[in-house]
Amino acid sequence: MGNFKEDIARTEAFVFDVDGVMTDGGIVPTAEGDFIRRYNAKDGYALAYAIKMGYRVCVISGGRGRTLENRLKMLGINEYHLDCMDKITTLRDYFRREGIDPANVIYMGDDIPDLECMREVGIPVCPADAAPEVVEASRYVSQFAGGAGAVRDIVEQVLRARGDWARDSQGVTPSSLAASN
Repeated sequence: MGNFKEDIARTEAFVFDVDGVMTDGGIVPTAEGDFIRRYNAKDGYALAYAIKMGYRVCVISGGRGRTLENRLKMLGINEYHLDCMDKITTLRDYFRREGIDPANVIYMGDDIPDLECMREVGIPVCPADAAPEVVEASRYVSQFAGGAGAVRDIVEQVLRARGDWARDSQGVTPSSLAASN
């Protein structure tokens, strides 16, 4: 573990929790058993752009629902594990299957269930409003809260450190992602 900016330039993959990281943590249950969540468009853009640039993005969440799954697919995230109660085993399986060095992984979590995964990676990070234990376990605390730009903050920092941010001025949209898959 060296300089943070040097370490993020070696990032092999991003792993994110959902509720409290990609969202503000609020959920509205529907009569059909799904959940409505509010997402930040800038976070979504950064994720879709990173995927378009060839970065690996994985989501491991205790959250579930068709709406959540549709959101992840819309962003181009193909590696996701929802309704997951054993995050550390899922994370280790992902690393083994993909040949990823945990030292070069960013994991962004916000609460107690994320701590074990955060201790497994070289670059644990969190939103500004994460639980105190998570803040303490993080190498970087975003100035932005969950669902309010924390995801974009870390993705943009990594892509800038590697010279990949804003390299393609055409941008990315859900329809352009579908065309490339």
